[in-house]
Amino acid sequence: MPTISVDKARLFEALGQDYTTEEFDELCFDFGIELDEDTSLSQRPIINGKQEPAQLKIEIPANRYDMLCFEGISLMLNIFRGKQASPDYRLVAPPKGEIQTINVSKETARIRPYVAGAVLRNINFTKESYDSFIALQDKLHQNLARQRSLVAIGTHDLDTIEGPFTYEALPPGDIDFVPLNQSRSMTAVELMDFYRGDRHLSRYLPIIRDSPVYPVIFDSKRTVCSMPPIINGNHSKITLNTRNVFVDMTATDPTKLEICLNVLVSMFSQHLEEPFTVEPVKIVSPHNRQSRYTPDLTPRETQAEVSYINNCCGLSLTPSDICSLLKRMSYAASPSRVSPDLIEVHVPPTRADVLHQADIMEDVAIAYGFNKLPRSFPSESGTIAQPLMINKLSDIVRLEAAMAGWSEVMPLILCSHDENFAWLNRKDDGKTAVRLANPKTAEYQVVRTSLLPGLLKTIRENKHHSVPMKVFEVSDVAFKDMDLERKSRNERHFAAAWYGKSSGFEVVHGLMDRIMLMLKSAFVTSEEGLQAKGIEEAAYWIEEVDDPTFFPGHAAAIHVRIEGKEQVIGVFGILHPTVLEKFELRYPVSTLELDIEVFL
Repeated sequence: MPTISVDKARLFEALGQDYTTEEFDELCFDFGIELDEDTSLSQRPIINGKQEPAQLKIEIPANRYDMLCFEGISLMLNIFRGKQASPDYRLVAPPKGEIQTINVSKETARIRPYVAGAVLRNINFTKESYDSFIALQDKLHQNLARQRSLVAIGTHDLDTIEGPFTYEALPPGDIDFVPLNQSRSMTAVELMDFYRGDRHLSRYLPIIRDSPVYPVIFDSKRTVCSMPPIINGNHSKITLNTRNVFVDMTATDPTKLEICLNVLVSMFSQHLEEPFTVEPVKIVSPHNRQSRYTPDLTPRETQAEVSYINNCCGLSLTPSDICSLLKRMSYAASPSRVSPDLIEVHVPPTRADVLHQADIMEDVAIAYGFNKLPRSFPSESGTIAQPLMINKLSDIVRLEAAMAGWSEVMPLILCSHDENFAWLNRKDDGKTAVRLANPKTAEYQVVRTSLLPGLLKTIRENKHHSVPMKVFEVSDVAFKDMDLERKSRNERHFAAAWYGKSSGFEVVHGLMDRIMLMLKSAFVTSEEGLQAKGIEEAAYWIEEVDDPTFFPGHAAAIHVRIEGKEQVIGVFGILHPTVLEKFELRYPVSTLELDIEVFL
């Protein structure tokens, strides 16, 4: 969970009350957040001859983006304590009547297709609120915006630029401006090279570096406001003296774009001369049907069932009682006129985490007090625990292999494309493996279609151990399946590998016979969970197969007939020398792999 540091004295001043550490810890617990540390209880560093002010480090739930700043924490705690009414966020017209506009070029669809904006007019920054404003942007970038890859935020002194604004995507060589806190102009190409070694900004460069066009926002005089998601222009830099703030946001995810904009402007609209008001910005983007006014601060309307809330909490609250509790959590709620079992709830624009009536029920429980909820053991159990049949079968196979003297390993389900195909002398037809769209490293490119790469890599990393090595795995592999909604499917496989100075072919063959015999016996004796009609007719046999993964003439396919249906379920044999060379193994290896789902 994100941890937010706030000035202790300033927060208590905003709350209108001083707390001991224990009292504030209890208040945080009651509200569903956690006090991680009170630095007043420890030695604090001395900076410029002055001791650092006491800080409260508060852990915030990962879904409460509205509490990632001092303003959000103080506002929510004051509402919770009944010291302040829930704010009424409103859109207001600009004083001169002309709404700022962002005209979007269709070329932006090639890199960051979505944009939004807002204006905070007549804001009063102090050193503390300015730092909090910058810190909230950073927290949103790191959390919800996924390191600026989904959303990038730009803030500008509106008095230094002039609308209407344009959002374009241009070749890097055509973009030239003075970056934030710099003194000389640079092209985008020079800028990317200049910030390559920057500790803060270098992490964002790969987001657009390889794109033929870079996003850029201009004002009406072609002054560069920002080049998202990298940096703003120095011309429109905000300071403590800034009175009017123009906010622009670009994104690849429209939902997170709206959430970030609503949170940022809602939290800092507290500092305006007319609190909780925001000027909208008109977005003109007809090519992707995104023309609209932003932000949309209209509360979302939803419903919650009184019986559901009472059943979950073990209470007998009336609709009016629930509405009063929700008021403490910054909702507006009223009993429904349609049904006595419903309440009408208006969710504030800052609460993007509220998706279901379960979220409303949780807030009712928080407002009521978790420690006050009745404690009782449920009279009826909700479920009767039992394993999935595939897991029960896996455990049976796993136990049998272990009792035969083999060691279980658990490699990762992701591997490189070469490990899954080329290193096993297999070809990728493009219709088999599930590929990662944006792999972080070459080691994790595809979801494995075989358990063999993981076993062979495990042996490779343990070559210093004595031989022979006998390892096995029972786990899932994945395949593309365009007939399914999710376009892929899992299969539960069993695989084993022998590594030693001899081939070990007969040992792997013996393990396969034991596993098959055990499965057949289980079916015949109708072991719990494995019984099936006609299973007494189950039979298996092996036939020589020409598989490039294995040494020629030393591999066999495993055929099985269950209920009259024949199919090939696996293969075993001695690995080809080229496979051993790829995995850096100097002794022979015999492997076995089969699909165990057919025995369900």
